[in-house]
Amino acid sequence: MLQASYQPYIFKFNFPSGTSRGILTKKPSWFIKVWHTQNPTIVGTGEVSIIPDLSPESPAEIESKLNALILAPQLFADTLNESFAGYPAVRLGFETALLDLASGGKQELFPSAFTRGENGIKINGLIWMGQKEQMLDRITEKIEQGFTCLKIKVGAIDFNEELSLLKAIRNEFSPQTLEIRLDANGAFAKTDALEKLRSLSKHHIHSIEQPIKQGQFEAMRNLCRITPIPIALDEELIGIEHYRLQVEMVEYIQPQFIILKPSLIGGLGQTKIWSQIAEERNIGWWVTSALEGNIGLNAIAQWTFLNGSNIPQGLGTGQVFSNNLPSPLVIIGEELWYKTNELM
Repeated sequence: MLQASYQPYIFKFNFPSGTSRGILTKKPSWFIKVWHTQNPTIVGTGEVSIIPDLSPESPAEIESKLNALILAPQLFADTLNESFAGYPAVRLGFETALLDLASGGKQELFPSAFTRGENGIKINGLIWMGQKEQMLDRITEKIEQGFTCLKIKVGAIDFNEELSLLKAIRNEFSPQTLEIRLDANGAFAKTDALEKLRSLSKHHIHSIEQPIKQGQFEAMRNLCRITPIPIALDEELIGIEHYRLQVEMVEYIQPQFIILKPSLIGGLGQTKIWSQIAEERNIGWWVTSALEGNIGLNAIAQWTFLNGSNIPQGLGTGQVFSNNLPSPLVIIGEELWYKTNELM
């Protein structure tokens, strides 16, 4: 008989991390454990990770869902998609806990050259919002570490300051040397978004995530048609779990890229569906972590190695917490590696 339990956990950031929605200093998570009563020594572990004010689930809703889950884990396992409609982070946590249990409880969900330590995953460096000088220091540090692709969050400080920052970067690093991705987290108003994209495009930008807030389908469609910078949908995907609606949204907006965050779009199964929808329509995609701790990041990274597109992925967030769990994941240069001599 399948059994389950859960434990809340608060991750603490190493430094205040700025987004267009405000400053993050901590975030709530929960660890799900599953086991069979006939063999209780083998335990599968999954992580439920949310970003407050972005994830569809509130902490209270997650606690309620988890309390129901531990009363009937087999029922939830048998109806994984239906039981967690509207609960993408809980679905991912339970889904990966079951996968871990099936693989022996060793956090090796998808054996591959990655988990054998033979190959790494190329990732982008992440630059959090902050003062211009602070961001320049972080950019210099990432480049010195070996990163050739940086994702820079924009939309929280003065726009002219952001333009000045990008100009300073381009004065030092050409587009051939450094790929720049931007993430606006919906910070631009639809009335002046195109003007801002035109200003940003002068600095040879690879792409920009979610320039305007999600849910403005017509405005986003029009923007994607005439944008000087390729647009990647991110928050736009949250809450759309039915295949027909997913296809309709993508075909209507016609973005250049989509960003897949398993904790926000409903787990690895939904991530696979979104990636197939994109590929069938010649839309680029990559996977990005949504500030998961090392348990969740490990599961997403293993899946991404086997399924991910051949461009830098957004999986470099594992170092942002001061109280993260031990992990075999390490960043070497601009690649994420699984070192088998490390302990989970």
